[in-house]
Amino acid sequence: MENNRPLILVTNDDGYSSKGITELITMAQRIGDVVVVAPDAAQSGKSHAITFSNYIRVKTITDEPNLKVYSVTGTPVDCVKMAINRLLDRQPDLLLSGINHGTNSTVCTIYSGTLGAATEGAMNGIPSVGVSLCSFDLDADFSIVVKYTEPILKRLLATNTDKNLCLNINFPDVCEADFRGIKICRQANGVWKERFIEYRDPWDRPFYWLSGDLVNYEPDAPDTDEWALAHGYASIVPINLDSTDYVRLKKIDYLL
Repeated sequence: MENNRPLILVTNDDGYSSKGITELITMAQRIGDVVVVAPDAAQSGKSHAITFSNYIRVKTITDEPNLKVYSVTGTPVDCVKMAINRLLDRQPDLLLSGINHGTNSTVCTIYSGTLGAATEGAMNGIPSVGVSLCSFDLDADFSIVVKYTEPILKRLLATNTDKNLCLNINFPDVCEADFRGIKICRQANGVWKERFIEYRDPWDRPFYWLSGDLVNYEPDAPDTDEWALAHGYASIVPINLDSTDYVRLKKIDYLL
């Protein structure tokens, strides 16, 4: 790796061979040297899970002067930890997680392996960006995501001094003619309303498949990520690593 170029660590939760991460790698190579450390299979919904009750295997997929690709038998956060503590010889200048197949807006950030990897990077002093497209199509068109994310990353590398920065970027699934731009937003107040669909196996035993719908409690709030995506904008939400509820911090004295 060339020490005069930025070192970019790339990961995801859809697996190292997904189309989304392939597009992200190609874009990242135009900006710096790239090391990919990603799960060997899909790890969606793993949030910040780590593996400690089993071993982890690492396989070298690509070993070229400016691109190294490793697959890991673990979660997205395992991948970041493995990269930082074992595989890399210097601290990355930037961590990119994605491009995720599917939205990671509002409360999806809690469940998302894409954002789990990004927050792990930020916790370790690496400016980190999770990028998602609101399409679950395995052959989705990521051209708008790449076109508008690349200049953001270049500006971030040129100006950023906040090593704990974590950004959650989501793009709507629209053609460029319908794309309205990018908005810096807050996370919408919403919740997933789950349902477990019952099926029967050949022995007539029940099993269940999780499904559900996102309920947005403030659909008309124009400063939120959900509003932006619904109106053709990409959303950028800064993620806070401190989970303290400062509004309630001084309101719970009655408990003591």
